[in-house]
Amino acid sequence: MIGEGAYSIVYKVKRIEDNSEYALKKVNLTNLSDKEKQNALNEVRILASIKNPYIISYKEAFIDVNSNSLCIVMELADNGDLLQSIQKCAKSNTTMSENDILKITFQIASGLKALHDLKIFHRDLKSANVFLQSNGDVKLGDMNVSKVAKKGLLYTQTGTPYYASPEVWKDLPYDQKSDIWSLGCVTYEMAALKPPFRAEDMEGLYKKVIRGLYPKLPSQYSQDLQNVIRMMLQVQTNLRPTSYALTELPYFNRFKTHIIDDQSKLLNTIIFPKNQISIANMLPKANYNNHKFKTEANQHSDTQETIQRHRQTTLGAGSHQSSPNPTRISQYLAEQEMLLKQQYSVNYATKNKKTHNYSDRNVIAKILLEYQKEVPIYKQIKQRNRRLSQEETPYLYQRRISQLPALEEHSPNQKRHPRNQSMPTSNLPII
Repeated sequence: MIGEGAYSIVYKVKRIEDNSEYALKKVNLTNLSDKEKQNALNEVRILASIKNPYIISYKEAFIDVNSNSLCIVMELADNGDLLQSIQKCAKSNTTMSENDILKITFQIASGLKALHDLKIFHRDLKSANVFLQSNGDVKLGDMNVSKVAKKGLLYTQTGTPYYASPEVWKDLPYDQKSDIWSLGCVTYEMAALKPPFRAEDMEGLYKKVIRGLYPKLPSQYSQDLQNVIRMMLQVQTNLRPTSYALTELPYFNRFKTHIIDDQSKLLNTIIFPKNQISIANMLPKANYNNHKFKTEANQHSDTQETIQRHRQTTLGAGSHQSSPNPTRISQYLAEQEMLLKQQYSVNYATKNKKTHNYSDRNVIAKILLEYQKEVPIYKQIKQRNRRLSQEETPYLYQRRISQLPALEEHSPNQKRHPRNQSMPTSNLPII
């Protein structure tokens, strides 16, 4: 475990397919309100929409039925967060260099620009939500309360008090400039090792924020850094720069080392459904970029054993069970269809299919006996997903039946095997 919140826990996990490490955020849905559940899905939507080097990238999302949790797999920042770095400097009585402060400020502003271009407001920008990498770069994360503004302004009060803008404190409508104020607070905190506005109670903090007065930075920092912070901590929103204008300031020119190819595109809203299977079908597709190449030893077609191994859950739950992850039913059915095609060598692409002779009960019985091997697996899925609606259960069963292989036609002159008299016929389907 690498982090914990009110309703979520973040784990450091390793993916079997590529042997790479990721961060897995597990949000327990049991005691969440409808609004909180919708916020969790909104984080998935926004993460999957943004493709920017300064924002934590989305990898995959799925439902863990056993714990009734939404699991979000994300890029792992391997060097902690910015708050931990600031606290470390305060304990060791050291300071951050001005070059590092400006570099981090520029990268956060670039990440905010990617959000603001899609009319997304972060709404909870703080040093604890800025994650560090070992190469010195930072990535913006924790989009749980981020919001898409349809009309340009938001009214809901949210965010951390130390970093909240004056308009949020006054419960007034706000826009992307509120994130710029929060960035000013983070930049000041990196230099002074404490937030710019502090008080003993909320009333005192409110008065300081709406006045916009804060202590001067230590003398070791230049006037340029003072000016950057002053631009962002303007009480009047029209005096603050936009995220784009901020990144274009001459103070940040030396940090523009490469051109950002932003391919972000806002996905459609994910509405929280009534059952978990519907959630699994609505979640964005997986986005892993580092697929491992297969070696000569595993160039053969996937077998049942390899598919079961790949379906082992990341957290280790049910890793020795024969049933697949119940949240991936659609993927499991597709895998089973592939296995049936291989087992019976059925050519589904044949254009000139002849009319099959279903009168031979022995042929039908043989197919059903083979099919019964698969039924226990499907029954396990049904037992672990009792919350399925009555409409969805017949659909899945019909989908399963439809995967029976096509029966071969028997010529009228072809000699047939005698019926197996010991085989009961009462359970055979009526043709």
